[in-house]
Amino acid sequence: MRTVIFDTLEFAKTLKAANFTDTQAEALAQAVAGIVDEQLTTKRDLKELEAGLKRDLKELEAGLKRDLKELEVGLKRDLKELEVGFKRDLQETELRLRHDLTLRFGAMLVAGISIVAALVKLL
Repeated sequence: MRTVIFDTLEFAKTLKAANFTDTQAEALAQAVAGIVDEQLTTKRDLKELEAGLKRDLKELEAGLKRDLKELEVGLKRDLKELEVGFKRDLQETELRLRHDLTLRFGAMLVAGISIVAALVKLL
């Protein structure tokens, strides 16, 4: 609802005083009135637009905060899963290494005993 007031009669009188014909003055006054009515932005229009933009920005901000919170929760969950998986893999690797070292130590012990037994037989 626009509140712009454009006095077409006064405008037409001004044009007539500047040597426009009645027809020209009235036609130009109507054309300018149409432009003012359809295309001129009022302070009220700007305030409504500003209010709408502020509302949209608040909604966008709330949405972004919600999305960031969800992302944070997801990342924490993923990091926890990675940590659990890493610990499990580390334990498995440690067990494999212990097993391998135990087998190597046993093999070296058997070899050492065999060498000592062979030397005792020879002497």
